[in-house]
This record gives sequence, C-alpha cells and structure tokens, in this order.
Amino acid sequence: MSKSCKGLAAELVKCLGESDCIKVEKRSYRECVGEKSPCIPSECVGLRETYFNCKRGQVDMRTRIRGNKGY
Repeated sequence: MSKSCKGLAAELVKCLGESDCIKVEKRSYRECVGEKSPCIPSECVGLRETYFNCKRGQVDMRTRIRGNKGY
C-alpha cells in the first residue's frame, strides 16, 4: 500500500523537471509543486491532483481496506 503512489510520484517529478518552473526559474521541486503558477503545464497540475488524491486515499480507512483505484 505504501508504494501504490510511487509511479505517480515518479511521473510528477519527471513532468516538473521538464517544466519552465525548474528549468528557467531555477526553483526547487517543492516550490513548484506548492503553487499554481502559469509556467507549470496543465498535465503536471493533473498529475499533482491525482497524486494528492492517491496519498489521501492511504489514510482513508475505506480506501485502505479496498486499495487505491487505478494506479
């Protein structure tokens, strides 16, 4: 269960690494994930929301029993 979001996290890091927030502005990953900046592509924003929902599902007791959906 603890590794069920690992693939999403890897894709999110890869997507953010290719964004202008990291390359051009030279900011950290944490800064880029935490804010809603126009330099972050919409696919990274979607991955971020999916990753947060996956992590939230790990603490929800109903989801912990059934497992996370999808990924």
